[in-house]
Amino acid sequence: MSEELGKPSYDCDICKESFLEESKFNQHKQIHTGEKPYHCDICGKSFSTGSNLTTHICIHTGEQPYHCDICGKSFSKKGILSTHVLTHTGLKPYCCDICSKSFTQKHHLIRHKCIHYAKDP
Repeated sequence: MSEELGKPSYDCDICKESFLEESKFNQHKQIHTGEKPYHCDICGKSFSTGSNLTTHICIHTGEQPYHCDICGKSFSKKGILSTHVLTHTGLKPYCCDICSKSFTQKHHLIRHKCIHYAKDP
């Protein structure tokens, strides 16, 4: 039972992660079982969630359902659109704790941090 919300929680016996929704818990369990019940009819690739399959199908159809309200550019994935929007806002949410340089994407920050830890030849 979730103490805060008074709702039952679903606890993973393997990794101890907890979920408030049974559907999210069932989806999580597939990480441990490797189950991928959703199959692409075009190429046969399998996915653990229906939403991942839907996103994948855009590769085959060329569909780009996510549109930038600022410039109109379209994207196949919501996450790519979110990253793109940062180019318009100038927001750089990932900041280096060593030199304070900021980046729009987390993997750019990780790559940047390598310069601080690189050894001199």
